Amino acid sequence: MNNNDTSIALTLLLGILIALSALGTDLYVPALPAVGAAFAAPVGAAQLTLTLYFVGIAAGQLTWGPLSDRYGRKPVLVAALALALAVTAAAPLLPSIGELAAARLAQGFAMAGGVVIARSIVRDLHAHEQAARLLARMMIVFSIVPIGAPIAGAALTAHAGWRAVFLAFALVAALLLVAVAAGLRETAPAERRAASAGQIARRLCAILADRRFFAPLLVFLSCQMGILAWVSASSFTLVQGAGVPIDAFGWMFAGVMLGQIAGAWTASRFVVRAGAARLLRAGCCVVLLGGGLAALLAWAGVTHWLALVAPFCLLLFGAALVIPSATALAISPFPQAAGSASSLIGATGFACAALVSTLLAALFDGTGRPMASVAALAGVAAVGFERMLARGKA
Repeated sequence: MNNNDTSIALTLLLGILIALSALGTDLYVPALPAVGAAFAAPVGAAQLTLTLYFVGIAAGQLTWGPLSDRYGRKPVLVAALALALAVTAAAPLLPSIGELAAARLAQGFAMAGGVVIARSIVRDLHAHEQAARLLARMMIVFSIVPIGAPIAGAALTAHAGWRAVFLAFALVAALLLVAVAAGLRETAPAERRAASAGQIARRLCAILADRRFFAPLLVFLSCQMGILAWVSASSFTLVQGAGVPIDAFGWMFAGVMLGQIAGAWTASRFVVRAGAARLLRAGCCVVLLGGGLAALLAWAGVTHWLALVAPFCLLLFGAALVIPSATALAISPFPQAAGSASSLIGATGFACAALVSTLLAALFDGTGRPMASVAALAGVAAVGFERMLARGKA
């Protein structure tokens, strides 16, 4: 199918769906210190509400993708969004930090459906560079969320309390549920849908063992690790560690995300012309540059907020060059199991997120050194795995 057959309306809807996971973090992250204060909880307990959200997304990715291969994209997506709406509406009423963390686990599980099925629909429609271009265009839409959500989350938290953040989640879930039910057509051919649980499990194992999938997955995970260092630790580092006001942090977080939207726009313009391999190489080098600069400044004792914001903006620019091409390379060899392949990408990505979030919560010392060090390691890994992928050794 030609890329022109993907309408603007569908691209917008898919971009919003794939941004659901980011919405669940970026709208919520400015509220993390307030959540901890409201329940008199330590940093680790408040951070658990983010970590379990990542765990929920990882589990949801492994569930919704195979289900959509078997039963179709639309009915499974409707079920996921309905569950997200129910859980999110109940979360503000919960009386303890433990119950809120459990709700975040369920919320992540449900919201994962939008992410994994949106990627699966892309593979239903396109392959290779055409798929990468559509994914990059979706990332432009996606990037509006990381720019607007932290500003909105900070404003809601500052002026209406952290519970207002969940009401905003619920409104988004309700609007998406209506849009999908009324306007999304089924894209999975009927012959893809009949598969037993055993067949699905064997399919997942076979995809994960395939070098054509595993090699670009390693590049994807490296870039994801750099992004998640910022997402997981920036609020406590800047708000508690550096004394940045919550409203100001929202703008700083959004400023970093400008790097992502610029990278996504660049990828959408040049991926077909330059090829996925060249964008991967360039993007990984930029990720290494951003992560290395962040670590250098942090360990040199530079405490100004710009010493974190500017390098991470650069890192996210590079990651946005990499992720669409790495995703397309990983999914394209599996046209009969796009949902399963997409599930594995998301599940491993958010399992990595849970590990990074837990690690950074344990290492939190009020400085930018832990998150900057993780970003530098992510850059080294991205370049190393990209070189292995290029040589066919990964």
